[in-house]
Amino acid sequence: MKKVFSFLVIALLSVALAACGGKKEEPSSEGGNKKLVVGASAVPHAEILEEAKPLLAEKGIDLEIQVFTDYVLPNVTLRDKELDANYFQTPGYLELEMKQNKDYDFVSVGEIHKEPIGIYSKKYKSLKDLPDGAKIIMSDSFSDHGRILPIFEREGLIKLKEGVGASARVEDIVENPKHLDFSKLIEAKLLATSFESGEGDAVAINTNYALEGGVNIKEDGIAFEGSDVVPANLVVVRAEDKDREEIKTLVEVLKSKEIQDFIKEKYQGAVISVQ
Repeated sequence: MKKVFSFLVIALLSVALAACGGKKEEPSSEGGNKKLVVGASAVPHAEILEEAKPLLAEKGIDLEIQVFTDYVLPNVTLRDKELDANYFQTPGYLELEMKQNKDYDFVSVGEIHKEPIGIYSKKYKSLKDLPDGAKIIMSDSFSDHGRILPIFEREGLIKLKEGVGASARVEDIVENPKHLDFSKLIEAKLLATSFESGEGDAVAINTNYALEGGVNIKEDGIAFEGSDVVPANLVVVRAEDKDREEIKTLVEVLKSKEIQDFIKEKYQGAVISVQ
């Protein structure tokens, strides 16, 4: 009887422990709020998220922001479930990343703001002033080339193969009367440093890195993407999480009038509100 009783006690304890461990609890903060971890570029994404923190806290969400200095790790970390979402990339970059990384099962859950890529120069006041053989420095992210090259085409400096659109690459240039040199490609986060050190005749810089690097956008910017073609920056999550209430609330807050007004006032057109 003792053996039978002991066996029953152990069995009941096992069932109880399994029941306790079987339900996955959502991460929560000490105050009972749900915790949401979002990866972002420092400027403007993390700054915008900081502004959203108190609004999210009012809705029962404690936001933790992880700042990244490159465009690769935010997606790696999202895949590895160290983040609940990231906020830094455009549709073109997301599409390219998912093609190159088959284990990325991501979706966009909201467009928040736009950042026109600019062409900057310390030597010339306009693209048309660029000399024959001018050296243009660009990001090594090919998804940016389909945004940069049309700026030069719009100003009449090059002509691209018909129909290439946002997928344009340097090899799609069919006319280049000034023999502009687009061969130097560097990591996007180094573009502002390259510009400030005087490299090249012109540098194409992503707005977030221009802001972060202290580039004078109004003084040194000589051409920008048209506001009608600038892709939006997205909040991206794993596909399995797209319907989570906390994610929906995050997007609602980032699209709110308070946050969109903050974007307009703080960045004065360097970053464009989607509303």
